[in-house]
Amino acid sequence: MSKIIEGFVPFQGEHCETTTMGNLLQFAGVRLSEPMLFGLGQGLGFIYWDSKAMDFPIIGGRAKPDELAACVAFRLNLTIKAQETSSVEKAWQNVRSFLERGVPVGLKLDSYYLDYFTNKVHFAAHYAVIYGMDDEYAYMADTRQQGGLVTTRLPALAMARNAKGPMSSRNRSFTIESIGTLPPLVPAIRSSLIKNAHDYLNPPIRNIGNKGIIKMSSEVLKWPSRSKNFEQDLCLTALLMERAGTGGALFRNLYRDFLKECVELFGDPNVEQAYLRFTEIAPMWVSVSSLIDHAGRTGNHQELNQVSKLLLEIADKERAAMELLM
Repeated sequence: MSKIIEGFVPFQGEHCETTTMGNLLQFAGVRLSEPMLFGLGQGLGFIYWDSKAMDFPIIGGRAKPDELAACVAFRLNLTIKAQETSSVEKAWQNVRSFLERGVPVGLKLDSYYLDYFTNKVHFAAHYAVIYGMDDEYAYMADTRQQGGLVTTRLPALAMARNAKGPMSSRNRSFTIESIGTLPPLVPAIRSSLIKNAHDYLNPPIRNIGNKGIIKMSSEVLKWPSRSKNFEQDLCLTALLMERAGTGGALFRNLYRDFLKECVELFGDPNVEQAYLRFTEIAPMWVSVSSLIDHAGRTGNHQELNQVSKLLLEIADKERAAMELLM
């Protein structure tokens, strides 16, 4: 079977889930910027994820996988039709049925297995769009990989989709249902701002949201004894925070740019003040990842003291910014 959607134009984005939604929406005739999709999706968050079963903690700066796309759809009165199955063959059938109708499909997968990913790290909450396939290759749209359009072998994609592990799903695929008239954008934005701020400031557990940043500020001092490979663990953590599809500054660049668009759309002084605060916050996160990377490369544990202090400053500034958005 060979089916490729002709004239498919990739959405250019930094973060995989917003880029995937951008691709599906753009194909359906809805064009919004990546920062706007991130903001509508109530994407800003934080998690310090650690357990005895993990080799080293994971730092996250956004909402849970799948929730961002669901929030975008909810705010725009769209329906995401998602399918999951434990059967590899059924998973292919789910995708083929849409491609045969000329509809691109969003996929959730483990990027480790994809041919075009050279950084081999298991991450089972990666998103991409498939817009075609033949007997050997899948034709994909992904974050800024080679201009957005890439190919991967079908067996590799099957392994990526069927992967197990943290944040994985059972061969999850999804499409956006037919789009009618979109709701007014400004009320949708305001609702997203308030809900995102509320969730960030009122996390259910201490390692999430603003409390999670405070927790990390103390936990980071334990990293020398926590790590079995100090250089590898810290350098990889810094890389994932800054360059692994976060848009830089652990997603704070995206949220800053979202707030800038909000200021341009409606002149709310609280939103403008929050935007100005995030222009200060974003470079601070870059400094955090840079210090972590340098500590890993040099073995200088003292730099983690600087990271700890900087995280407390960030937590205070982000709390104040999100309170403005409430």
